[in-house]
Amino acid sequence: MKTRFLALAAVGGAVLALGASDRPFAAGAPAVQDTVLPGYWEYTTSAVGVRDTERKCVRPSEINRFFGGLSTRRWSCTYPVREVGGGNARFEGTCRDRKNRTVRVRLSGTYRQESFTFRGGAQLARGTPYLPASITANRISATCPAGAEYF
Repeated sequence: MKTRFLALAAVGGAVLALGASDRPFAAGAPAVQDTVLPGYWEYTTSAVGVRDTERKCVRPSEINRFFGGLSTRRWSCTYPVREVGGGNARFEGTCRDRKNRTVRVRLSGTYRQESFTFRGGAQLARGTPYLPASITANRISATCPAGAEYF
């Protein structure tokens, strides 16, 4: 169970921290229509059969960080490989938690203005297989309900 939790936390952190880098998504800045829209979002992370779903309100000023992968307080990620454009995305990098544990991450998938799906995996130790992981996100509405948690 500890391995499942670590894998889910790592992938959740990885997927949710894709935008932690200051590098642009592709060779140039993404066009407005080539990214997701702000609003009220639901996203589900899954790793090793464990799923977690959250809902967050994303402001226009947070959309690049959100679309780049959301972020968590547990994991800090960097993505030397970061290709986003034309509805497709691919990320490869590492995530590190507060206890200095490092996880390698590979994710790829498709996106539209109101949804994205990334699949791939996380490698908990060098030389071990990547564990399957995914994130699926859908924009619920353009406006956020009262009391919604902000990103």
